[in-house]
Amino acid sequence: MSFDYPDKVRIFEVGARDGLQNEKTQIPTNIKVELIERLVDAGVTAIETGSFVSPKWVPQMADTADVMSEIERKQNVSYSVLTPNMKGYEGARNSGADEILIFTAASEAFNQRNINCSIAESLDRFAPVVAEAKKDGIPFKASVSCSLGSPFGEEITPAAVAEVSKKLYDMGAYEISIADTIGVGTPRKTVEVLEAVAKVIPLEAIGIHFHDTYGQALANIHAALQVGVTKIDSSVAGLGGCPYAPGATGNVATEDVVYMLEGMGIDSGLDLTKLIKTAWFISDYLDRAPVSSVAKALKNKLD
Repeated sequence: MSFDYPDKVRIFEVGARDGLQNEKTQIPTNIKVELIERLVDAGVTAIETGSFVSPKWVPQMADTADVMSEIERKQNVSYSVLTPNMKGYEGARNSGADEILIFTAASEAFNQRNINCSIAESLDRFAPVVAEAKKDGIPFKASVSCSLGSPFGEEITPAAVAEVSKKLYDMGAYEISIADTIGVGTPRKTVEVLEAVAKVIPLEAIGIHFHDTYGQALANIHAALQVGVTKIDSSVAGLGGCPYAPGATGNVATEDVVYMLEGMGIDSGLDLTKLIKTAWFISDYLDRAPVSSVAKALKNKLD
C-alpha cells in the first residue's frame, strides 16, 4: 500500500509566542531574540515572534515590541504576531510585522473563557482588524482552537469546525490553522475534520496545529499529510500549553516533526541538528529538559 505524500511542507514555528506565553518567570528579551534568530538560522521561514495582547493577561508577551525591534530580520522570512483587537493590530503594524494572526474556536465555552465572547462575537470583533490589515496590505492567518475536542465536555463536530473555518476564509485569511488545543485528537478524527474543512475551503489553505497531551500529535500529523495538508505549526522543544484549556500541555515539538518528515522523504527546509541545539538552548535556560523525544535521544550525538 502506498500513499501520495507531499514532497515538501512548510513549518510555522510558534515556540517564541505560543511556546513561551505561559512561562511564569519573565524571560528576558535578549533570550527571546536569540531563540528567534537561532530558529531562523535553522531554516525557519515563518515564525510567530510574539503577541500584542494586554500584559495584564499575558505578561510574558509584554516585550513583543522590543523583541520585534531587536531581532535581526532575514530576507524571505515572515515574522508574525498575534493580534486580538485593534490596539493589538496597531502594535503589530508599528512593529513592522510581516503578517498577523487572529483566532477563534469551534467551542463556545472555550471562546467565552479565552476571549469572553461567543464565536459569532469574536468574528465581529475581528472585522475592523481584518479591514485595516487588508488596507495596509498585511496578510493574516487564522486559527480555530478546540477543533478536535473541547476541555469543557462539548461535542465538537467536523461540520462546526468547517463552518467556522469557512467564515474565517471568507474574511480573507490566507490560511486556516485547525488546532487540537488540548491534544485529544486521534488520526481518524483528524481525517474527518480535515475532510470536512476541505469541502468548504481550498486544501492548500488548511494548516494544522496539534498539541501532544495524549501523545497523538505525530500520528495526527501523519494522517493530515495523507489528506494532503502541507502546513504544520510546531514549537521547538515542545514548548507551550494554553492557560484557558485545563490539562493542555505543549505543542508538538518541531524537531520531532522534522525527524519524522525526514524519515518519510518530505522536505521541511529545516536543519535538524540546529533545531535540536536550539531546543536545548531554550530548555537549559528554563532549567528543564525538552519535551521532545528526538532532542533528548540525539543530544549526546551533538556534543
